[in-house]
Amino acid sequence: MTNSQVVLFDLDGTITDSAPGIIACIRYALDDMDLEGPDDETMRSFLGPPLVDTFINHFGVTAAQSKQMIAKYRERYHDIGEYENSVYLGLPEILSDLCAQGATVATATSKPTASATRILTHFKLDGYFTFIGGAEMHGARQHKADVIAHTLEELGIDDPATSKIHMVGDRSQDVLGAKQFGIPTIGVLWGYGSHAELTEAGAVAVVEAAVELRALLCLN
Repeated sequence: MTNSQVVLFDLDGTITDSAPGIIACIRYALDDMDLEGPDDETMRSFLGPPLVDTFINHFGVTAAQSKQMIAKYRERYHDIGEYENSVYLGLPEILSDLCAQGATVATATSKPTASATRILTHFKLDGYFTFIGGAEMHGARQHKADVIAHTLEELGIDDPATSKIHMVGDRSQDVLGAKQFGIPTIGVLWGYGSHAELTEAGAVAVVEAAVELRALLCLN
């Protein structure tokens, strides 16, 4: 069976719980700068936006210092932190069933494409994705709207507003980035954002469990 449905997924906080590895690597970078970080629960609320924004907005560093911290972060992340990660319950089945019903599935993540690909491959989820859309490691494509534009282009979608397409994500950046293209977003609460954050950004629905997401995506 084939259909015209397209679903764009965020990765961190939506498909996988990457917080343990990301937080450990942020602390590794902070230690290198002799900076203190808050508790883990507070740190979880920082996750989602590009790292350059996280370091500047939450730790008061300059743009140059942020780049230095990102380099330090990646020292630990690529060998260790990337795999301090787990898949959320029910997500593999959703991805499998979307593909079985003929939907086009892609990522639109602010994580660099290479990292996103390694993580999805590690968890044997890469085969479900028509395209893995992510950020550039050192380029201009960092923010969610830029990644979504790139993903849509690679999928050959010229007018998403007239397509049967949804974004699925856990932070306001997902909602606001998708809104620039007329794409409605389903917010998920198992990640790092709150119900208030997602609804205020304009999510068309907010779900607490995979079974609710399945229903909204019309999966049997």
